[in-house]
Amino acid sequence: MSAAAVHEPHRGIVTVAIMLATVMQVLDTTIVTVAMPHMQGSLSANREQVSWVLTSYIVAAAVMTPPTGWLSDRLGRKRLFLVAVAMFTLASVLCGVAVSLSEMVVFRLLQGVFGAALVPLSQAVLLDSYPQEKHGTAMALWGMGIMLGPILGPTLGGYLTEYYNWRWVFYINLPVGILAFLLIASFVSEKKGERDRPFDWFGFLMLSLGIGALQLVLDRGQSEDWFASGLIVAAAAAAAAGVYFYLAHALTTRHPFLDPALLRDRNFSMGLVFIGVVGVVLLATLALLPPYLQDLMGYPVVTTGLVLAPRGVGTMVAMFLVGRLVNRVDPRGLMLFGLILATYSLHWMAQFNLQVSPQEVAWSGVVQGLGLGFIFVPLSTVTFATLPAELRTEGAGLFSLVRNLGSSVGISVVVTLLAQNQQTSHAAIAAGVTPFNPAFASGAVPAPWDPHHLAGLMALNAEITRQAGMIAYLDDFRFLAVVIAVALPLVFLMRHPHKHMEPAPVE
Repeated sequence: MSAAAVHEPHRGIVTVAIMLATVMQVLDTTIVTVAMPHMQGSLSANREQVSWVLTSYIVAAAVMTPPTGWLSDRLGRKRLFLVAVAMFTLASVLCGVAVSLSEMVVFRLLQGVFGAALVPLSQAVLLDSYPQEKHGTAMALWGMGIMLGPILGPTLGGYLTEYYNWRWVFYINLPVGILAFLLIASFVSEKKGERDRPFDWFGFLMLSLGIGALQLVLDRGQSEDWFASGLIVAAAAAAAAGVYFYLAHALTTRHPFLDPALLRDRNFSMGLVFIGVVGVVLLATLALLPPYLQDLMGYPVVTTGLVLAPRGVGTMVAMFLVGRLVNRVDPRGLMLFGLILATYSLHWMAQFNLQVSPQEVAWSGVVQGLGLGFIFVPLSTVTFATLPAELRTEGAGLFSLVRNLGSSVGISVVVTLLAQNQQTSHAAIAAGVTPFNPAFASGAVPAPWDPHHLAGLMALNAEITRQAGMIAYLDDFRFLAVVIAVALPLVFLMRHPHKHMEPAPVE
């Protein structure tokens, strides 16, 4: 426990300032997804081109997250925070006034570059602002921003796009960014870096190459038919080369880009595994539900957002409860309970059909939100409980990076499985459409699906496509349930944080 945490005079205001910056950055990862179809006409772009609006932001944020620790040591944490908030807000306004796709991609890159530092810095500031016995409460507050941002993003984005204009998904950051900047400038105390180490340019470039190329593979793989595309093959080779050269360099240099001491901490290492799993489930589920509700169930955009919103309610309830429990009970038990709830919710979703009610979708979301909330806060507490204070900012950057990579991997995998399983199921069902099927001869098949006429054949094919899509979505939900269930036993490999607290410094 640091002395600064004990004497923090404006802890509540600091928390509000940090939360504003956190929510602003995390929200921009998903709020754009609903508005992208509306951007196409304004920016004269096709569906594939406009996807770079999302990809450019994710890649830039992924590449610039790891240097946060070094930049914080050199510039000072408060100064870096202010620069990041100011430039992120300015880039948001520029995105709102963009008139071409090239302008939008450049401004989104700037958003990603400057927004990358906001999440790890906010986590590090909160951990230092609260004494260690209240780290669970701090992480509950921080977790609300991290978890609610992606969940509420589609809802807010759909509302702003429907009733105002897609440009407002960017303009909304202006008042939030200005308020966050003023509060941080007034109430967050400066903290200079405790380590003066040279910047490992080669390590940074190799790691950036590996991360950027991997993101390109994950984001573009499905649309480019994976390794049938020369672009994907080249990007995969670049990713493998970047990771190999980074690891070889990190093991032989005196000052590697990421401190190896981070991975020597068992709780932190296991925490990275778990946050990767949480990233997979959180955004992969969000990537599946909107098209399922809109394309198969026929929900309009605003209704889809309202049906998804209860997930956020479940998360808020869980955060409130966990914030009070995490310092009184073993956080690993809370994590285990959350993992079980999340597994159950996905198993429930795997039983959906084309007649499922909006209430059932909403309640399954509440259960999943509760589960993710019970996982995230104890996970953040346990992960950083035994990590030295001087490694927190760098560790928070790596923690955020793995969460984002987990999200990218999860989205890529479920989208690929969805396309493959839909094709397989369509072929299996269509195999029964033959003149020798007794159902057609007996008249059991409704007249509009009569395969002897072109209109009937087209209607029958549309229904087969719909049913095959439903099967594919259920397979994806079942896959995500298995991912969480497999991670369950890893909880027992983490140490109890309350038994390994750092002693307060002797003055």
